[in-house]
Amino acid sequence: MQRAKNVTRRQLLKGSIGAATAFTIVPRRVLGGPNQTPPSETFCGALIGCGGRGNSTFNAMGLEAKKIAICDVKFVGRADNKTIYRDFRRVLERKDIDVVAIATPPHWHALISIAAMEAGKDVLCEKPMTRFIAEGRAVAEAEKRYKRIFQVGTFGRFGKSRDRGSIEIHKIMASGLLKNCKGVHIKSGGLKVKQWSGMVNAQPQPIPKSLDWDMYCGPSPLRPYHHHRHGGTHRGYWDYEGGGLTDMGQHHYDPVQWIYAKDHTSPVEIEAYAPPAHPEACGMWGWVELKYADGMTFVFDSQEWGEPYSRKESREVRLSDLSEQDQKKIKEMPDPEPLVNFAEAVKTRKRAGGNADVANRSATLMHLANIAIRTGRKLRYDPVKEEIIGDEEANRLVNPPMRAPWHL
Repeated sequence: MQRAKNVTRRQLLKGSIGAATAFTIVPRRVLGGPNQTPPSETFCGALIGCGGRGNSTFNAMGLEAKKIAICDVKFVGRADNKTIYRDFRRVLERKDIDVVAIATPPHWHALISIAAMEAGKDVLCEKPMTRFIAEGRAVAEAEKRYKRIFQVGTFGRFGKSRDRGSIEIHKIMASGLLKNCKGVHIKSGGLKVKQWSGMVNAQPQPIPKSLDWDMYCGPSPLRPYHHHRHGGTHRGYWDYEGGGLTDMGQHHYDPVQWIYAKDHTSPVEIEAYAPPAHPEACGMWGWVELKYADGMTFVFDSQEWGEPYSRKESREVRLSDLSEQDQKKIKEMPDPEPLVNFAEAVKTRKRAGGNADVANRSATLMHLANIAIRTGRKLRYDPVKEEIIGDEEANRLVNPPMRAPWHL
């Protein structure tokens, strides 16, 4: 028998490299297949805003997304600029991040969304979409300019686009055949008005060492720190949000807006029943009535202050509201395409069903209601120009200035 030759480690490695060149073992996940996610559907994501809603917002993307960065102004002393960040701009500089979930308070939603899309990221943003109306239009323009996917964090509309009753109403309203709509949709209660009211006599407190308060305030006025202005109770201050109405209202009315085919317009008359509003703290209110040009009326009834809304009764739009000839036209109309969710939009590059244009319109409902509450008078609104007509004071709340150096 021939004696085996001694083989050195170098020769062994050389032979192994040659063999690997001839035959490479590829992990199953690279090829895809049953129970495996191919690279084309694997994404790297960042979460900006790590408070109570943070992880839920990230998971709501519905993607096989690996969270490789988190960012929050409360990470003073913890930020390492590798996986933990204090400044969202450092996160967006990373080329390996595909998708961004934004769960900051709403006064940061617009600026971070725009910057993320400019940096080539797709965005899922918590509701309300923005803090004021002009911000929403700026986000919508950025979505188109940078050709990115944007979805606001409300998902009720997706089920409605597959529900037969909702589809029929949508077709009636989208057809334009109903010239004088008698429909009234009333949301009674469930808006957390008292829960998210602000404090009117809060005294300044020491800023926690872990919190960058200046960055937290960001584009909003730099107020003295108080713990009630930070965390979930930030919702009670005009500087950061708009009370329970903006916290819950977009959830409730985003699907209703789709049902009644109002994704591309806004109410023209807004009237509120409320006590005088505090300049900084959101407070109590009774109801707000918002009427569209075709007569369709949306109502928020807080059920928490004053007399409940009683001007009109809730009334759905019905096929019988049309002539027999027009009813036939509705039946012959094709159904609208089901709305595309965020995950599908990211993978297919189709526009998301809760995109920035329609999300701006549903957020505008809450903003107009709050402007009527804050001014204490009936408003007229131009849905095309997106401005309040003949009321300079109210119009300043459509596009209030941002604190320098931040700007749209």
